Amino acid sequence: MPLEAFAESRALTLGVELELQIVDTHDYDLSHGARDLLRLVARRKLPGEVKPEMTDSMIELSTGVCADYAEVLGHLRETRDALVECAGKLDIGLSGGGTHPFQDWSQRRIFDTPRFHMLSELYGYLSKQFTIFGQHVHIGCPGPDAALVLLHGLSRFIPHFIALSASSPFVQGTDTGFHSARLNSVFAFPLSGRAPFTLTWDEFTRFFDKMTRTGVVQGMKDFYWDIRPKPEFGTIEVRVLDTPLTIEKAAALAAYIQCVARWLSFEQPFRPAEDDYLVYTFNRFQACRFGFDGTFVDPQTGEHRTIRDDIAATLAAVEHHAIELGAEDACRRVRDDIGTLGNDATWIRNTYEHEHLLPEVVRQQCLRWSR
Repeated sequence: MPLEAFAESRALTLGVELELQIVDTHDYDLSHGARDLLRLVARRKLPGEVKPEMTDSMIELSTGVCADYAEVLGHLRETRDALVECAGKLDIGLSGGGTHPFQDWSQRRIFDTPRFHMLSELYGYLSKQFTIFGQHVHIGCPGPDAALVLLHGLSRFIPHFIALSASSPFVQGTDTGFHSARLNSVFAFPLSGRAPFTLTWDEFTRFFDKMTRTGVVQGMKDFYWDIRPKPEFGTIEVRVLDTPLTIEKAAALAAYIQCVARWLSFEQPFRPAEDDYLVYTFNRFQACRFGFDGTFVDPQTGEHRTIRDDIAATLAAVEHHAIELGAEDACRRVRDDIGTLGNDATWIRNTYEHEHLLPEVVRQQCLRWSR
């Protein structure tokens, strides 16, 4: 199958997708409630979409194409409110968080679509273990070459996006010691990781043609890269974020990514290079494991600093762009997170230390999501 043409898109537009946990409000374990919830919400007129995901304990909501932080927040709030109302009629709850802290993956059911059954046949038990929950952010690009340059430029900031969104410290009832354990599950898939270093669409098309000739892939959906082009939308898609515990944080993180993208596009502070990826996996791991306290190695200079300090320096660099985009409040929230608030993984751990009961943690997560 040939690579589809890169669609026209307005530069720096935003689109957000969020995968949500569906939980039973009696024991706060995951519930098989996706089909009933989708049936109810289909009657609502929403600014984006609500769709099934791999298993019937999860759904995905998305915004429409948005210009800025305020519009993203408005779309997300409207869809969240409709979903919460529908979930209440079914006596189920909705929650953010990158993993459900105590669910048993073997109890999950593959949602009944041809693609999800095909993936289940291909990946076996990994498909049910893929009951994990992420935020994807689309950035509009003026053309395919610009999209690839932006993709590789943003790759330097993947540790920021992981540490800021991290909300998956528990897996199968155990504290993993990670801030984002979710991404360990993603890495199990053979076509995960980073995109190949190509800076022109012609180069990328040649790579794609080689991959399709092997029979390993049929389309872009088969790549689980941290950032991937989405030619049908005219965007690049950042895929490393855990689903935050609140709509407000999800919108703020999307706006932060938009600010960094505008800075890279307008000021071109560095030119992406293949050698940038020498420290990519190390930086990514540090963010997953230690959050803001992880070590960040600057790919250009080799300097070591904390991820917290690198985010602070980036916030200073993008300040003018945040003003131009109306994202000052979003960046202020990011600054508060790296300062005193911490990320959602820290909140989940602190709540468990206080309550000593994971179902109560999930109950409080549902409350945070619904407000």
